[in-house]
Amino acid sequence: MAEDTSDFGHVPVLADRCVTLLTPALTRRHPDGSGALLVDATLGAGGHAERFLTALPGLRLIGLDRDPSALDIAASRLAPFGDRVTLIHTRYDGLAEALAESGYPATGSVDGVLFDLGVSSMQLDRRERGFSYAHDAPLDMRMDPTAPQTAADIVNTYDEAALADILRRYGEERFARRIAAEIVRRRRGTPFTSTGQLVEVIYHAIPAPARRTGGHPAKRTFQALRIAVNAELDSLESALPVALNALADGGRVVVLAYQSLEDRIVKRAFADASASRTPTGLPVELPGHAPQFKSLTRGAERADDTEIQRNPRSAAVRLRALEKIRPHTEHDAQAARKGDR
Repeated sequence: MAEDTSDFGHVPVLADRCVTLLTPALTRRHPDGSGALLVDATLGAGGHAERFLTALPGLRLIGLDRDPSALDIAASRLAPFGDRVTLIHTRYDGLAEALAESGYPATGSVDGVLFDLGVSSMQLDRRERGFSYAHDAPLDMRMDPTAPQTAADIVNTYDEAALADILRRYGEERFARRIAAEIVRRRRGTPFTSTGQLVEVIYHAIPAPARRTGGHPAKRTFQALRIAVNAELDSLESALPVALNALADGGRVVVLAYQSLEDRIVKRAFADASASRTPTGLPVELPGHAPQFKSLTRGAERADDTEIQRNPRSAAVRLRALEKIRPHTEHDAQAARKGDR
């Protein structure tokens, strides 16, 4: 999703690592991926999808994206793979419905799921979308341009307390109250229509010493509004259980997160999925209480210097992955001691 000189202009983050983690699940039936299904829940420009489809000529892929322009770009990029690819316009929390639309059960039908979260550089590069604080543009920030609410709607209609709450919760902005108060004061005269107007207000609301550290003063506010406009965290919290439920035994899920709020949600969901349900203190694993998933990463993996130099967007990435465990027999479950796992 970061800039490159290729025809499609974007480099998928940690693509090699994603291929390494997901391929064992996609090649369980056949080395070329025949019979396997991969869901790319955040298709974007199709860079990750192209890597998998090229490496595994028998693989089928369902690609989801809420952005129609991204789907158009991906459709062109993935056209050589023909009917092995199905593209669906939906948020990733619509995964179960997308599977049903494609003729697959919502439970146990998928071999791999990939989430590459956040805003793509493709969206950032298009000034008219209003995601970037670096260029003056309409105050929009919708990943799906057909969605009803824009960033301008929030900035112009939410009361001061609600604005401050959004900036604090989604942007972790310590000057949230000051910024919200300045927004409300300024909009009484002229409603906000552009990113440039908002950047100016943020600049004046944040004390000068604070503006000199921590990056661009508008960074946290723009993140918060983007998350609110697109309901990103609510969508992620809904999507992860659906994705885990969709996995077949031996299936795998990989998530790339780029900011701490996303990663906390992923970390919590993955920890819960890989935890034993047997009460603490019992010497054996109770039947039906063993973990359903195991972690494939030790904590969150980060990009190395070589990856970051090749693709600067990867500097912020945190990668986590799980595998669905094949259920043990009752005899195995009774014999397994919790301390031996």
